[in-house]
Amino acid sequence: MSLETRNDFINNGMNWSPEKGKETEAFLEQSGMPDGAKEKLLEDAITILSRGVSPEIENGQETGLIVGYVQSGKTMSFETVVALARDNGFHIVIVVAGTSNPLLAQSSSRLKKDLGLNDSKRGRRWVQLENPSSYDTAGQVIRSTLSISKDSSTEDIYKQTILITVLKNHKRINKLAEILEALDLNGTSVLIIDDEADQVSLNTGVSQGEESATYGCLMRLRKALPNHTYLQYTATPQAPLLISIIDSLSPNFVKVLEPGDAYVGGRDFFGSNSAYINIIPPSEVPTKDNPLSHPPSSLLDALRIFMVGVTVGISESGNTGNRSMLVHPSHLTSQHKEYYGWVRSIFDEWHRCLALRDDDPDKIDLLSEFRESYDQLNTTAALPSFDKIINSFSIAFKSTQIVEVNARTNKTPAIDWQHKYGWILVGGIAVDRGFTVEGLTVTYMPRGIGVGNADTIQQRARFFGYKKSYLGFCRVYLEQSTLDAFRNYVTHEEDIRRQLKEIEVSNKSLNSWKRAFLLDLDLKPCRDSVLAFDYMHTKFSDKWVVPKITYPSEAVVIENKNTVSEFLNRLSMRCDEGHVDRTETQKHYVCDNVLVSDLFENLLVKIRVTGNSNSQNNTALLLHLAKAIERDSTESCIVYRMSPNEKRVRNVDSYLFQGAYPATHARRGEIYPGDSSIKDNERVSVQIHFIDLKQGDKIIISNVPVVAVWIPRRLACSIIIQHQS
Repeated sequence: MSLETRNDFINNGMNWSPEKGKETEAFLEQSGMPDGAKEKLLEDAITILSRGVSPEIENGQETGLIVGYVQSGKTMSFETVVALARDNGFHIVIVVAGTSNPLLAQSSSRLKKDLGLNDSKRGRRWVQLENPSSYDTAGQVIRSTLSISKDSSTEDIYKQTILITVLKNHKRINKLAEILEALDLNGTSVLIIDDEADQVSLNTGVSQGEESATYGCLMRLRKALPNHTYLQYTATPQAPLLISIIDSLSPNFVKVLEPGDAYVGGRDFFGSNSAYINIIPPSEVPTKDNPLSHPPSSLLDALRIFMVGVTVGISESGNTGNRSMLVHPSHLTSQHKEYYGWVRSIFDEWHRCLALRDDDPDKIDLLSEFRESYDQLNTTAALPSFDKIINSFSIAFKSTQIVEVNARTNKTPAIDWQHKYGWILVGGIAVDRGFTVEGLTVTYMPRGIGVGNADTIQQRARFFGYKKSYLGFCRVYLEQSTLDAFRNYVTHEEDIRRQLKEIEVSNKSLNSWKRAFLLDLDLKPCRDSVLAFDYMHTKFSDKWVVPKITYPSEAVVIENKNTVSEFLNRLSMRCDEGHVDRTETQKHYVCDNVLVSDLFENLLVKIRVTGNSNSQNNTALLLHLAKAIERDSTESCIVYRMSPNEKRVRNVDSYLFQGAYPATHARRGEIYPGDSSIKDNERVSVQIHFIDLKQGDKIIISNVPVVAVWIPRRLACSIIIQHQS
């Protein structure tokens, strides 16, 4: 690489320049994706790997965060990175995947298939190890493979890359670390992929000053690898972003993945007037106070919608592919059993009725109900006539299997998707994060938001994915609070992705990013146990944001006076109207036609605040105003220059605002309503004060500018802010 090219890479935040080779070409070719999608995958993979540690150096560690949407192709992304790593001389790739054996098996088999490990025509390029547990076997394989691959005299055709898949379990990771510690890995380049990195990997004992088992083993693993890049893949990055930035798992760089055109996500399902969402009535949501004794009508409706879709789909597809329904009633396996029993009995009864004579009343009633479901589905999907699909119902029922997917029997069952066209899966946590449901069209989820962790709620959205071609067949049944949570999450997700994209494009370290983003007050960002630092969760609504009066440095005062003076000089101000008996301290100047964008850019962003609470409030204030400007660039505000003709004096740590006058109850505020009432109730209002600051009886610093801002209810939004020491 030329010096000029290397400088370009460094300026773009890249540490080295990966190049596409035969492995990546073959991987992308077998993917069957359109050329444009392949080019984007490759471009992203090069960017991601280039931000890590070069395979040519002896020692170094780097941690990156890769953020996608739920079910958006994150696995395809890291597989491309894995293939690219082999092309560029990485010796070992470790994929930490799945908290259960079925999830690990799902990841391992997909890697084997997509990377063509069993393709004899492509030679022996990989050595795959799954959950290695013995140095006598795995250690020797790794040692001998590295001795060949690291020998510069060895022809490339004989060099193999070691691919290790390991369960995200402290015992499994600890055993792998033990094996690697016994080897001399100096000069060995390693790539670690942590799939669903916000789950289990993080230190759940940090708030108690302890170290959780899986986290400790991951630290041991990383310590055993002198040269490695650690990539955290997730759709819910809240926890990795809010852990302490000095934590080894706190990412230094970020890559935001954009899905392909066929992706269907939160904006599609939870936009206004969505045709794909149905509300489960409160009376049909099982709770302690509302136990259900029979299958709710909304469940019957969901099953009928699903089976109409299966009937049409199996005929149109020629019995290829899959259509699935997910029933997700609770985290309790007892409720899974109950719903599984209901679905099983309903399914069997319907199948029996369909086999009756055409003039049988039961069959006539059932087909009438199915016709209503058909009419609902026909509003979003192009269906053949109902009369044409009636005769196909029987084959659709015979081609659909019902499975309880949980660990009630100590082992989560694996799904053989080739076995049947239609699947109805009943389960809880087992079908949450990381579980791929093929051809999912109907989701029935009568469970609430629980403790309200935003990342957990979003991971339940298995109904997202590349399904634009059959979106019309999709329906999601939710109770109201869960629907509200998903809608609020979409706003939060887009805000945090936008901010992370700005960090990515500007090539800044994530350490420099202010931990501040939109999140509804009913939700928490993640589990508290992984956070070493608390956060402020607030909503400014019909509220003054008034800074606490602190003792600033002289340099801060000078800088702020210049900023405020420059801003005021831009405005055309007039005397504020008021009672004729107002004192000089109660008379102000006002300008009522200032753009909020002008206020934001030329005053609030530039002014320096001191004190942790002031800093957090200021960050929240800026986010409120940024969202207001985003919604309407012509949003205006009113600005007051308070008491321009007479200096106010305040003590350190005192309250800024002056009260009403007179203060007596009968005539309170008759002459002056108090500073807090100097505002426009419907618009952003700003008060700019210049005060002399005293401590005791002594003025310690003069002419200190202080800015207070009123946020009206219509511009309110909920904000998370975390400041780390």
